Amino acid sequence: MAKFTYRMQNILDIKIKMENQAKIAYSAANAKLAEEQDALRAIMVRRAGYERQARELASGSLNLREIKECRNAIEVMKGRQRTQLMNVHAAERNVELARKALNEVMVERKTHEKLREKQFEEFKYELQKAESKEIDELVSYNYHDS
Repeated sequence: MAKFTYRMQNILDIKIKMENQAKIAYSAANAKLAEEQDALRAIMVRRAGYERQARELASGSLNLREIKECRNAIEVMKGRQRTQLMNVHAAERNVELARKALNEVMVERKTHEKLREKQFEEFKYELQKAESKEIDELVSYNYHDS
């Protein structure tokens, strides 16, 4: 029996490897985004703690040095929060780029798989045609012998 071989199997294999690499890159970008978002949350919680502490210091006995230190800490946290927001947005852009790259590679792989499937269907049709021809020849040979 004839064996089916896809002429562009090596290209399909490369497309599959590229898709796997794109999946890994996408998951790494997602992990980085989650990490950046966690860091942002931690900064926001810390800033809220400083703000709460500043309100408590302002309502109790006034210690100007502690109030000033607390306000400075709040300003530092605001700066860190802005920086972290930029990091989160950059990570979101990277996730979007990785998603687009993954989508593109998946489309290419699916295209090659469809081509392979079409070629396999043609192979089966040709095989069936050859088999039918052999059967006809065999029947014809047997009929003329009798």
